[in-house]
Amino acid sequence: MGRPSKEIGSVGVVGAGTMGSGIAQVAAAAGYEVLLSDQSSQALEAALGKIRHSLERVSRKEDRPSGWIGEVLGRIRPVTDLEGLTRADLVIEAVFEDRGAKTLLLERLGGLLPAETLLASNTSTIPITALAASSGRPGRFAGLHFFNPVPVMPLVELIPGLLSEEETLDLLEEFARRLGKETVRCKDRPGFIANRLLLPLLNGAIRLLDEGTAEAEAIDRAMTLGAAHPMGPLRLADLVGLDVVLHALESMHAELGEAALKPPPLLRRLVEAGRLGCKTGMGFYAY
Repeated sequence: MGRPSKEIGSVGVVGAGTMGSGIAQVAAAAGYEVLLSDQSSQALEAALGKIRHSLERVSRKEDRPSGWIGEVLGRIRPVTDLEGLTRADLVIEAVFEDRGAKTLLLERLGGLLPAETLLASNTSTIPITALAASSGRPGRFAGLHFFNPVPVMPLVELIPGLLSEEETLDLLEEFARRLGKETVRCKDRPGFIANRLLLPLLNGAIRLLDEGTAEAEAIDRAMTLGAAHPMGPLRLADLVGLDVVLHALESMHAELGEAALKPPPLLRRLVEAGRLGCKTGMGFYAY
């Protein structure tokens, strides 16, 4: 069976998008050797540029030594094939929030990686036990849900699957702590904690806009001024990405069947039009 993992020394991250690049950044900044994997070399190049830009902001804010950015970037190795991840002690799946895509990827990783390697998913809504089963190593698998933007947000949700071993959870908790994050453990339920509460709110705000109850600015001001939220729900949806919000709502609605989780027509139309929020320059607002 190979050696049991007593600690995590190197980390693989699959997916060089917003979440994957953020996880790679904080792991490298914490001293881990990071293997950042994506099928697209262009995506990897863009991710490294994004990480450099983010590190430059951190360096200015925290007055880091002149060589710090180079040291952190030097710990990130881009790889375009999954076979390059076999040296990692922990591999985190951070691809798009699609159950089929994640399942296929985890099946491949389960067949490639050494038996002792830990696997985790950054999913925000998909059941962990089902993903763990597809990995072929349910005892060494758990959900590790980071929040966007990863370098800034301090929370990580740690979600055990039905068969997750306590050693696995302890190692992942220590990993998150070393990244400077705080963890909350929650049961394997749709949306876990944060999104189970947040997604119905975002959906309700979109529905109010779709029904013509109020303009986007009024809806957001009502929540920032009336409920002390730091950001209105429609601006937050734009920040998360309207495609991501739509997929998360569809996943949770399929699992729970609650009317409050059924995406309104406006959200679908915006996604179909390519107005995905901050990342495309247009969503509920222009950027």
